Amino acid sequence: MKKLFIFTAILCFSHANNEMEALYLQNGCNGCHGMYGEGMGASPRLQGVREEVLLRRLKDLQKGKTRSAFGTIMVSFAKALDQNQTIEMAKYLSNLETKVDDERYEIEYTPAGDGGS
Repeated sequence: MKKLFIFTAILCFSHANNEMEALYLQNGCNGCHGMYGEGMGASPRLQGVREEVLLRRLKDLQKGKTRSAFGTIMVSFAKALDQNQTIEMAKYLSNLETKVDDERYEIEYTPAGDGGS
């Protein structure tokens, strides 16, 4: 019975995680915050930030409160999340990890670029 409970809990967590990953990508969060929430340019890192902090920030955004001029764009994204999605998104972001090893990432995405653009 205990094994069944653990399996069910893992399955539910995995499903919620996949749902949040899909929502993260569908809403284009990766366009500013990076594929793994690592942050890009002026967009802050979300990966590994404590769940409580992310939840508070999402709730503030839902109330229209932002900490920077760039944050205003986030208000509509945050307001599109229901209460459960808000909680699950904070949990998802706090547990995000880069799935590409750093050395490979640096080789493939050098700041110098190829000069073509």
